[in-house]
Order: sequence, then structure tokens, then C-alpha cells
Amino acid sequence: MHKTLIKLLIFSFFFFTYAYGERINNIEIKGSERISKETIILFGEIDKNEDFDKNKLNVILKNLYKTNFFSDIKLEIKDNVLNIYVVENPIVQSIQLNGIKAKKIKEPILDSLNLKVNSSFIEFLAKKDNDKIVNILKSSGYYFAKVKSNIIENQNNTVTLIYDIDKGKKAKIRKIKFIGDKKFKNRKLLNVIVSEENKFWKFLSDRKLLNQNRINLDNRLLENFYKNKGYYNVKIENSFAEFLDVGKFDLIFNINAGDKYYFNNLKLTIPDDYDRKNFSRIDNLFSKLKNKSYSYNSIEKILDEIELIALNSQYESINASVEENIVENNKLNFSIFITEMKKEYVERINIFGNDITREEVIRNNLKLDEGDTFNDILLNNSVNDLKALNFFKEVKANISQGKSQEHKIIDISVVEKPTGEISAGAGVGTSGGTIGFAVRENNFLGRGIQFSSSLDLTEETIRGKFSVVNPNFKGSDQSLIMGIQSSDTDRMTDFGYKTTKTGFNIGTRFEYYEDFFISPNISSYYESLKTSSAASANLKKQKGTYFDTDFDYYIDYDKRNQKYQTTEGFRSRFNQSIPMISDTNALINGYEFNYWNEVSDGMIGSLSLFGKSINSITSDDVRISERLYLPSDKLRGFERGKVGPIDSNDYVGGNYLSSLNIAATLPKAIPSVQNADFSVFFDAANVWGVDYSSTIDDSNKIRTSAGIAIDWYTPVGPLSFSYAGALTKATTDKTESFRFNLGTTF
Repeated sequence: MHKTLIKLLIFSFFFFTYAYGERINNIEIKGSERISKETIILFGEIDKNEDFDKNKLNVILKNLYKTNFFSDIKLEIKDNVLNIYVVENPIVQSIQLNGIKAKKIKEPILDSLNLKVNSSFIEFLAKKDNDKIVNILKSSGYYFAKVKSNIIENQNNTVTLIYDIDKGKKAKIRKIKFIGDKKFKNRKLLNVIVSEENKFWKFLSDRKLLNQNRINLDNRLLENFYKNKGYYNVKIENSFAEFLDVGKFDLIFNINAGDKYYFNNLKLTIPDDYDRKNFSRIDNLFSKLKNKSYSYNSIEKILDEIELIALNSQYESINASVEENIVENNKLNFSIFITEMKKEYVERINIFGNDITREEVIRNNLKLDEGDTFNDILLNNSVNDLKALNFFKEVKANISQGKSQEHKIIDISVVEKPTGEISAGAGVGTSGGTIGFAVRENNFLGRGIQFSSSLDLTEETIRGKFSVVNPNFKGSDQSLIMGIQSSDTDRMTDFGYKTTKTGFNIGTRFEYYEDFFISPNISSYYESLKTSSAASANLKKQKGTYFDTDFDYYIDYDKRNQKYQTTEGFRSRFNQSIPMISDTNALINGYEFNYWNEVSDGMIGSLSLFGKSINSITSDDVRISERLYLPSDKLRGFERGKVGPIDSNDYVGGNYLSSLNIAATLPKAIPSVQNADFSVFFDAANVWGVDYSSTIDDSNKIRTSAGIAIDWYTPVGPLSFSYAGALTKATTDKTESFRFNLGTTF
């Protein structure tokens, strides 16, 4: 009995000591040389006013080890004093990468290392970094790379990390083979994947190097390709590199395509209180797919269409789930169920990476604001609009949970790039050449303000222009647009006249309602027109000085899926110029319609219709300098201003013009060249109508041309090139087959 009682008393003593702990009066730190007492107390979350029991000491110990400041820590409470004994980890004084000189390899390695200069040295992290270096080198084509790490301990408790690197030879892909049940020819499949065979003309491409990450991407691309061709159960059984010789491999993909599948029944189920008419487009798409071969992209497009319908019909929070079932004879039944979700809200938007660009410039281009209902489409559109600004190399959006499940935090991260651009262009034609220069700054002082100036020279004309665009004037959604321009056309020797024109414009642009923009503008010009005895009688009547002030406006309905690299949608624009205080009183009307559609994988089709007219609202003729000429981008293959009505061998322009442009853009047509778009085009256009004479040669013949164009963003700047040949023309037209433009950034 007494023994039992004694045991209970001892247990009670330890229990209450453990439960209630000990109150400390002081904290002593021993062994710390670099890390201050305050830092240790802060990171350890130590509060003298608390009771210190075993659990509390374990928490402190855990917190301090998490800092990676120390290799050993001991805690002891003695005489109401918490004694903390620490052994500090060494500090990384420097990191050396021996065997690597190239900056483009060295910098990614240093950025990826766990251990940095001035960080605490931890041995197991150094071993991890050794493996990281090997993996990065492999991804750069150095498949045989070897890395040996050396740790040099210095006297002041610091270490020097030395990585001796033997890159070895680059692993090049000699041949890419597709085996198994592949269904398609090798040539077709080579255009699907990113990896490339090593050819002498691909010396600039790194895709010919063996890279596991790239191979993984190739597997996904092949799988998506087959699924879009109807092979629902396709399997990339394996992909591997076959060693041939040092630095040489064959890359082999083993494909099991399986059977081809077809759409059978497709069904859309919506909530009872939704209007079925809003989803009629989905029903139409379903009817078109029935009995067609299965396509993964078709389902994705339907889901995208549902998102657009939801956005336009104010269904802010819906979810579309897909069920698929295989039935007999390789048929697939698809069901899409639309259900309502709880509304989610934007709690906060954080902006990162904008060292130059002001935060308000980025926020003004977001279609979501803090407090709004969260919407994926609007977020994606916001990211695309930011890319379209051309301020950033990269724009990413990351979503995380806020204070509750219904609240989202959006992190927008950007990587800035040079926004200044200097470019020069030239064209070569049958009657000489054209030269152009331009300087542009798209993000002045980080405010998003655009400055641009240009100078165009031909054998007869000098044309200069300077403009300023502030897209968010005084922090509003309205743009402020200002510009001055001047031109001098000297045709005195051949045609007996010379005209000099100088003026300015000021206007704005704002969104009237969703995707509908209005741009009012005031423009004023002064012109001097001189003639000689060589001029025609009609031109001599126009001799003198003129002052014109016009009111211009644009109505712009923009339904592109994205401003940056548009793949689908349309844009419709109407403009009119109305004389206010004018010596000639000419009314100008213009209309342009652009349409884009993803014709197939890797091909974007586009169509453009353009028309313009100018007519005097008085008895006066339209002045020669005001008459219409076809823009060079509307009729390629012809010299600008050298198409249309002729008066004594002088191209006098017309009262009307129109054009049709059809193009097919193939972003992957030149796989070995990155950031390059290849396109083929067809142009048809005409300019006609001469109000001051009925005797002037005014051919109604429609001019046509066809050609190729390459837009390539090179390391030194953008390069555009086009070659066009005239298919039909008038005998008086002047052609221009070749045109290029090269720029650099700053």
C-alpha cells in the first residue's frame, strides 16, 4: 500500500511538471558567432512568458533546425534559464563551376542550385546540387556529362564549393524512328514532334540534341496528334535513345495507335432554369460531329465554347464535366453535364517582376479586379492582353486559395524585355526602290506610353510621322492619341506639280460596351500645292494653299479570341472623316473586316476585306494629295502608289479602293527555326474613280498577287520578309516583288 502511494506521488510530480512546465527568467545563447540572439529568439518563436514543457522545447528545436543555420542544437533549462547550445553551419563563400564558360549554361546552373553564395552550407544539399548540374547539362545536350564536387573548408567557418565539370560530347540525334502500329508515315510524324534529326543546315537549332524533357513533350504531342486523328486508345508504348557512338544516338518511338473511333451520340445536359436557346451553338456543333472520326480538339473547342456562352450569358460559375463511353463498332458516346458551382471571388491580385513597368499599367490591362467574381476566361484574356503589350518576355498567372475556399489570390508574374525598337525596311521594284526607318518606344518610363517616329523615302516622296499614345490617360480606361506628320512629294520635273503637307491630330479611344470601341479624333492639315507649265489643266486648277480641319471617328467591334497571336474570331472596323473647317470638303468612308480560324492543327487561316471611298460634298474635285492609294500591305507585289488611274503617266489615285487578302499561317512550317511564322497569301485589289476627268485611263481590272512571307523574331530583333508575284495587272502598273524589314531592340 505504501509503495503504491509513493509511486502515485512520483507520477503526479512528473505529470504536473510535464503539464505545466517551467517559467524561465532568461535566455542564454552559447556557440553563436554570426547569428544574433534576437534572430534565434525570433525564428525559434521563443516567448519568456510561456511555460516551457517538453512539447514546447521540441517545437523550438524544430523551428531552429528549419532555418538551416545550425548543424547541432541542444536545449537545457537550468535555474529558470533556457540555455541554447548551437553549432553554426559554415557559410558558402563562393561557388566555382570549372569546365563551363558559356553564360547561357552557367547562369541557369547557378540559378537552380539549392546552395547560394552567403547561404548556410548543408552537405546533403551540395550532393543534390551535384545531380542538378548533371541534369541541366543533359537537358542542354551534354548527355555524357560528369560532375565532381569539392568542398574546401576555410578558416573563418566558410566553405568554397568547387564543381569540376566534364561536359563531354554533345549527344546528337542521328535518326528519329517510329515503330509499331504507327498508321502514318515517318515524314508526317516528324512534323508533329519537337526533337529533330541532326542535319548540317540545323546548326542553330538545339532540337537536334538529346533531351529527356523534350522527349517527354514529344510523347504528349504524338498522343494528342493520334487522338485528333480518331485513335482514341493510342499508346506511346515507350521512347528510348539507342546508343550508336560517342555523341550519336537514334531516337525511337514505339507507337500502338489501335483502332480508329467515331462520334456516335453527343448529349448536353443543362440545369432546368437555364435557357436552352443560349446553348444552341453547342447543339449545332454536336450535330456536325455525329459519325465523324473522334477528335480530342473537337471536345476541347466545345468546352471553350461553353465557357464563352457562360461568360456572355452571365452564367458566372458553371462547371462542364465530360463522360465518354465506348459502344459497339468503335463508336463513342459523349455526354457533357453543366452544373452550377459556388461563386468564387478575387480576394487579392499581386504583381511580380515589374521592375520598370508601373503596377497600375499592368492592372489597367486586367479584366478582373479585386472583389470581382473569379472567371478563368477573363483571367486568360488578361494574360493574353498583357502579352499583346509587347512589354514582357513572359507573363504567367498563378491562382491560390485566399481566406476561404470561395476566395482566390491571383499572382501575376512578368519578365520584362527591352521595349525600344529601331527598324529599317526596303522594297525593290521595277521603277526603283523604297526605304523606311522607324524608332519606337512602347513603354516610356514604365507608364505604358508609346512613342513612335518613322521616315519613308522614295524617289519622289519624303514622309515623316511622330505619334504618342497614352493608353490609360490620367489613370482612366481612355487613351490619349496625338501625332504630327509631314510629307513632301516632288513631281515637278515629270508631271508639273509639287505638294507639301503638314498637320497634327489628337484623339481618344474608349470601350463603349464589351468589345465595342469608339475612337473620335480631330485632325488639322496645311498644304501647299505648286504647279508648272508641265501640269495638266485639271491639276493647274488645284494650285494654291489649303487648310483642312476634320472630325474623324472609328467604330471597332473586336471579337478576337486573343489580341496576341490570334487564332480565332473576327474584327470589324468602320471609320469616317467629316470636314469641319475645310477648303475642299471631302467625305471619307472606310471599312475593314478581319476573320481568323484554326483550319487544322498548326495552320491558321485568315481573311481580310477592306474598302475606302472619298467624295467631295461640294462641286469641287478631290485634291490630288487627298486621293486614295492602295496601302502596300493590301496588295503585295506592287509598288505603293503605282497602281490605278493615270493622268499623263502620273498615278493620281482614285476615289474608291477595295481589297481582299487571304492567308494561311504555318507557325511550325520551319521546325528548325524558333519564333518564326511562315505564311502563304493571295491578294486581290483595285483602285478606281476619277471625279475631275472622264478621259483618264481608269482600268477596272482587278489586280492579284500571291506569295510567301516570313516573320521571324531573331536574337537581334524582328525580321519580316515577303516575296510576291503579280498574277494579274494593268500594263501601267509598277511591280515590287521583294520587301523586307529588320529591327533591333533597346
